Amino acid sequence: MIFTRIPSSPRIGFVSLGCPKALVDSEHILSRLKAEGYDIAESYQGADLVVVNTCGFIDAAVTESLEAIGEALAENGKVIVTGCLGARDGGSFVREVHPNILAVTGPHATDEVLQAIHAHLPRPHEPFVDLIPPQGIKLTPRHYAYLKISEGCNHHCTFCIIPSLRGSLVSFSIGDVVSEAEKLLNAGVRELLVVSQDTGAYGADVRYRTGFHQGRPLKTRIAVLAQELDALGRAHQAWVRLHYVYPYPHVDDLVALMRGTAESEGGLLPYLDMPLQHASPRILKAMQRPAAPEKVIDRIRVWRHALPQLTLRSTFIVGFPGETEEDFSTLLQFLEEAQLDRVGAFPYSPVNGAAANALPDAVPEEVKQERLARFMETQAAISARRLQNKIGQTMTVLVDQLAEAKQLKQAKQPKQAKQGRKKTVIALARSAADAPEIDGLVQIADGHRLLPGMFVQVNIEAATEHDLIARVS
Repeated sequence: MIFTRIPSSPRIGFVSLGCPKALVDSEHILSRLKAEGYDIAESYQGADLVVVNTCGFIDAAVTESLEAIGEALAENGKVIVTGCLGARDGGSFVREVHPNILAVTGPHATDEVLQAIHAHLPRPHEPFVDLIPPQGIKLTPRHYAYLKISEGCNHHCTFCIIPSLRGSLVSFSIGDVVSEAEKLLNAGVRELLVVSQDTGAYGADVRYRTGFHQGRPLKTRIAVLAQELDALGRAHQAWVRLHYVYPYPHVDDLVALMRGTAESEGGLLPYLDMPLQHASPRILKAMQRPAAPEKVIDRIRVWRHALPQLTLRSTFIVGFPGETEEDFSTLLQFLEEAQLDRVGAFPYSPVNGAAANALPDAVPEEVKQERLARFMETQAAISARRLQNKIGQTMTVLVDQLAEAKQLKQAKQPKQAKQGRKKTVIALARSAADAPEIDGLVQIADGHRLLPGMFVQVNIEAATEHDLIARVS
């Protein structure tokens, strides 16, 4: 008897850094790799080659990406770099730091990455798409997924280099986007998170031309897409959440769509993620952002009057060049007026290639940190008050995971008064007001029998600055 050893498939290691848009790029690359017969390695040592998808937005992200590339080179030796950092200086920025990488590409470059892999690790056979599930390879938990609807951005904010890394706005075919959403929902995804650089501008680059889905004409417009996704979400009893929506006037149409949403029925959630960045007209002008915060406040009031359960989240930059104490006070006053539910903030840091680097009157680092602390203290109080108002409510939540919680237990007898540790299992879930990884959680004390991906009704019993404490209804 003659035994023949069947050669194993080439194995690719993958490191994905950065924002959800980059994560979607990673998923596309991994899906193509699986379709071509490559295996995905779980460690550097088990990989024949490693791909690192990088981020290059701020200095901390650049440092993290360069360190990840260096670690992959040290542990494996064969590394291909892709993503935003790879686009800087046509790839020379990364090569100057790590000259031994095999290849470097920019973001949204699936074909180029595959070509580089083929050159250094030939594919094992011709592609067979049935080797991967219809929804492709996902890097998120099975019950939620990011749905990217466009690439690039037409804004030229002075603190940002995204247009130079990812190019101008390119809206994806509305038919393709809706089809992708259908595949994800048919595969069991319970929440779609719509992402792009500028979600509200979807279709502007193609002048809102008519596309088609299953023979139906559809305008390439965010309100039309949202209506389609809302219908799909309702049909599958899944949530749809919008991210990176600038407060354009036509966002009123999106809020109107949300008015009919019952969270237990699925569909478009009453949630808007708006990256406002600042509230001082002078600083917004220096950022080359729309400088009309009073209009934003007016629009927020209109939205909340029409939709009281609307959740608003935003991000801000403190310590931008030229920011005075008066400018910062204006920002704090805006927070008090807007009463945003969820807020993120970071101190300004120079980004290589950003126009803001040339602005005068840089804010000292210690002042940036002091202002950041005051900003977060102000917002924490706002968040705590808004969460306190939810105590006593019954709401639908989506379970993300089970976790062990350690609870102190006192023995009943005085002679056994020493404290012991008792492990308990709680469920960590999210409400309609909570996007994964960036917002708060709903901690379900009696959720040990729940499973990730389940919708469940809970009673809210308590609240912290950021999270809710609940029990199953």
